[in-house]
Amino acid sequence: MEFGYIVAGLLVGFIVGMTGVGGGSLMTPILLWFGISPATAVGTDLLYAAITKGSGIFVHHKKKNIDWKITGWLAAGSVPAALLTLLVLRNLHSDLSVVNSLIKQGLGVALLLTAVAIIFKPQLLKWGHRHASSWFHLPPRKLNAVTVLVGLFLGVIVTLTSIGAGALGTVALFLLYPLISTSRLVGTEIAHAVPLTLVAGLGHAGLGNIDWHLLMYLLIGSLPGIYFGSHLTGRIPESVLRPCLAVMLVMIGGKLVF
Repeated sequence: MEFGYIVAGLLVGFIVGMTGVGGGSLMTPILLWFGISPATAVGTDLLYAAITKGSGIFVHHKKKNIDWKITGWLAAGSVPAALLTLLVLRNLHSDLSVVNSLIKQGLGVALLLTAVAIIFKPQLLKWGHRHASSWFHLPPRKLNAVTVLVGLFLGVIVTLTSIGAGALGTVALFLLYPLISTSRLVGTEIAHAVPLTLVAGLGHAGLGNIDWHLLMYLLIGSLPGIYFGSHLTGRIPESVLRPCLAVMLVMIGGKLVF
């Protein structure tokens, strides 16, 4: 079983390194397939995400690819939302069947939303460009308030399912800030995802939802996977990868919801 966890980490790390998306949306369903309980799968994946994305902050900060102001407004909504979600889960913790059912339903919805974000990404980007002038001239106070609300949504869904910080967060950022460069968009998303997944992951650890040995095996596989995957970036057309990933997420998400 340990070897299977290492292979799972290698596979997901490879896909993330090659495409930049798919971490939580693939890892958590894989853990469920291994028979890990939904609560433990989500909690372990959150810390896994925080660790694997952590090094990215230093790289992007050095290249000045992070807009810390946007990161701060997102975190102002997501971190309190994560803490409130953890509080709700803590109050429900005495009834594990309710917690696991809630997480499975939330996971299914998050996978479906992520699939939509992935498959319609080009259309969403075009729409964002067309409305760039509208957002650009939006009063800063209103834009900051909307950013906090987006962070609040991400905080709830990421804490509940471990999914959304990557694909959903990136699309949401682009729609809010369509004039931002792609490299700065990715860096800002990672800078926000790390503290969010860390807070949510540590909260799940406090609830006993972390399998530390499982986490170690996943990291053993994922680190070389990300390295090799990153060297194949652009080798396989995004027009092929994106639909394949989206179809897989729809199948898994639909099974969990229905």
